[in-house]
Amino acid sequence: MKNKFIKVVLSCTVIAGGLTVTSCSKSTSSKNVSRATGWNINAKEGGFQYNTDFKEQETAPGLVFVEGGTFTKGKVQDDVMHDWNNTPTSQHVQSFYMDETEVTNVMYLEYLDYLKSVYPPENPKYANIYKGALPDTLVWRNRLGFNETMTNNYLRHPAYAEYPVVGVNWIQATQFAKWRTDRVNEVMLEREGYLSKDAKYQAASGEVAGTFSTEAYLNRPESVYNGQIDSLQGKMKKDSTSTFAKRSSGVIMPEYRLPTETEWEYAAQAQVGSREYNNYRGRKKYPWDGDYTRNGQRVGRGDQLANFKQGKGDYGGIAGWSDDGADITAEVMSYKPNDLGLYDMAGNVSEWVADVYRPIVDDEVSDFNYFRGNIYMKSAIGEDGKVNILRDSIVYDTLPNGKLVAVNLPGEIKMVPVDEDETYLRTNFSTSDNIGYRDGDAGSSRFYNRFSDEEDSDKAKMYNSPKHRIDRDSIGNITRQYDESNSRTSLINDEVRVYKGGSWRDRAYWLDPAQRRYLPQYMATDDIGFRCAMSRVGSKSKTKNKTVRGKKAK
Repeated sequence: MKNKFIKVVLSCTVIAGGLTVTSCSKSTSSKNVSRATGWNINAKEGGFQYNTDFKEQETAPGLVFVEGGTFTKGKVQDDVMHDWNNTPTSQHVQSFYMDETEVTNVMYLEYLDYLKSVYPPENPKYANIYKGALPDTLVWRNRLGFNETMTNNYLRHPAYAEYPVVGVNWIQATQFAKWRTDRVNEVMLEREGYLSKDAKYQAASGEVAGTFSTEAYLNRPESVYNGQIDSLQGKMKKDSTSTFAKRSSGVIMPEYRLPTETEWEYAAQAQVGSREYNNYRGRKKYPWDGDYTRNGQRVGRGDQLANFKQGKGDYGGIAGWSDDGADITAEVMSYKPNDLGLYDMAGNVSEWVADVYRPIVDDEVSDFNYFRGNIYMKSAIGEDGKVNILRDSIVYDTLPNGKLVAVNLPGEIKMVPVDEDETYLRTNFSTSDNIGYRDGDAGSSRFYNRFSDEEDSDKAKMYNSPKHRIDRDSIGNITRQYDESNSRTSLINDEVRVYKGGSWRDRAYWLDPAQRRYLPQYMATDDIGFRCAMSRVGSKSKTKNKTVRGKKAK
């Protein structure tokens, strides 16, 4: 094959004194010609394949674009609880996407229906997959309250379809986000012709054994749908160079996930609508402008702007005018969105975020995309040199309350912690688990040796939390051992997660985006839900907002 090379344009400049200098500026006549080698990109004859037509990341289903920026994280006004856990720090957040609303009951029911279809619970091998994903509907019960209607109806009755799902613990929320990633990418691959139109439905209905995993598709596409992907490929199969999509194809969306605490707080503040100095410095009290919870505008004056507890025994106000329209949760989009177009960033339900809770945000080490909870993993490589796919294996996590949750399903890649191959002589990280970095490890305190654990004297414990034990015998029976020690000094450990925002059970104090609380990641309540986020790849701003030296980009 003959290579087509770049056309070269020569421009000459005459300098005083009779000297002529020729400056060569090379410009490509085609975006499909490499500026490095002059070779063709995406040549029909083969060679390097790359999406040179990619413009920018599109907004995935359910999400709203949030342009990143600088803000003051942490509350600077009221602190009547004296927690001292939200000291103001200046942080920068990269652009990302966030769900327009909380995940609703009908969205979560779609997830449960998929699991039930693909992994039938009547099959003993799959019995705990569906069961482990079920929300805890008993969270509605109260010893001295009649709430059985919500216990029996809230999750499944169509009257509550567009209400935020509750009773979901942090682990279940992360598993939902993982499932959602795969389902959305199936749609994207179908749209671009890499999968046939009925592939996703054949897998969901059980016509095709196995299912689709994004990471498995990227690393070993032949393993997807239990090795039956050849029969489910779309029109792109006709082109031998584009049988499978790669990351370089620009088709695969980044993963859905829980937002970090920093992202959530930044999105809730929505400073884009008001760039006053006080707001930039962290003095914006609510997701809306103003210091009050009622609407001060001419239209709708006096209406409540969120669903929250207004006083002792007052969950909605007097029926009729001035009522907030809800006694428990409210249907999503019942109140005005903030300036980013996000609904219920205050009130309705509190929301899980990704971070492990610590009372102090360590901005001395990181003031860019701050997040505590990194556990770095890598794909397990088999003896054949390829990534290890879990064919019929299911990896379960036994939670401290005895429940089983599937953290790896058949068809997914087996993940293992990073080891010395990745950490040796690195300066930016040295271990797989970084949850306790500078806050519980040897570098956290000069009084480190004072913190000790009688069961593990080699590992100091800055947070001396209870250690409840749970085991299963060879036939699956559970043995529980409650920690009755009276020497425990804290409830904080590496398994407590932050949740943000006030709920229908909370007073207005908790509506401030900077307020933060925590709960063990295996627990669920009737007032904590969640929404998903997605990182943005590429430019900070959307194309229509890009500027070049003060001028709008063409």
